[in-house]
Amino acid sequence: MEKNESFSRSAWALLKEVFAPRFGFVRATGEYVLLILDVIKVSIRRLPGVSLVLDQLYEVGVGSLPVVAITGLSTGLVLAAQSFYQLSDKGLASVTGLMVTKAMMTELGPMMTAFMVTGRVGAAMCAELGTMQVTEQVEALQTMAVNPKRYLIAPRLLAGIFMMPLLTIFCIVTGIFGGYVISVYFFGMSPNTYFDPIPIHVTYFDFFTGIVKGIVFGILIMTIACFKGFRTKGGAAGVGRSTTSAVVITYCLILFTNFFLTMALNILHDKLIGFL
Repeated sequence: MEKNESFSRSAWALLKEVFAPRFGFVRATGEYVLLILDVIKVSIRRLPGVSLVLDQLYEVGVGSLPVVAITGLSTGLVLAAQSFYQLSDKGLASVTGLMVTKAMMTELGPMMTAFMVTGRVGAAMCAELGTMQVTEQVEALQTMAVNPKRYLIAPRLLAGIFMMPLLTIFCIVTGIFGGYVISVYFFGMSPNTYFDPIPIHVTYFDFFTGIVKGIVFGILIMTIACFKGFRTKGGAAGVGRSTTSAVVITYCLILFTNFFLTMALNILHDKLIGFL
């Protein structure tokens, strides 16, 4: 009897060791979804304070302009240089501007903006909320009848949803400008050659794709940073672990989400074109 009980305990311990991480992932995913639903619910009941939202709009948007500008400009320079070198010997150098614009609008603009905002804003946001969590400031808000989700998360989520598309547009514009600078002033291409194919082949759908990706990436960045910050435990070391985990998870989700959004939006576009 004792041998059977010992065997049962060993088997249960083995099963727990194997499946606990997977169950933990499922539970964390469920808690993440519930957090988003709770934030939406409390925001609908009563919007967060205007001053809180304005502070986050400035932090997420205006504060990120320099790094987004540098990222977009350098990406445009590299895209134009590679496109020109690869296409000039084939007589296709005139499509350099088109390639830069298409790539920046649909893929690189939203992704590079999301990466920069994650590194600059998402990491700082997770560290701030994690510090508040381990120092029991979140519990202090609750004792003062302040909803932490409305006070801490909702303003950041609204700022991310509103500012990420604008930052994406800014990154796209700086990328196109960077491609123009190197194409015209280094490779000697005429401005008309650079810009003429763009209005012909770039559509509103390309612009719409970049905006949709910016909104989705903004939601991912803000919610993951806040979620990991609220789950922080273990003092200063825990804050560091949560911040690192938030950044890595956000980067991975941005990459996978970008692929699925590209496929879904293009399939939807083709279906609409066929239907119309």
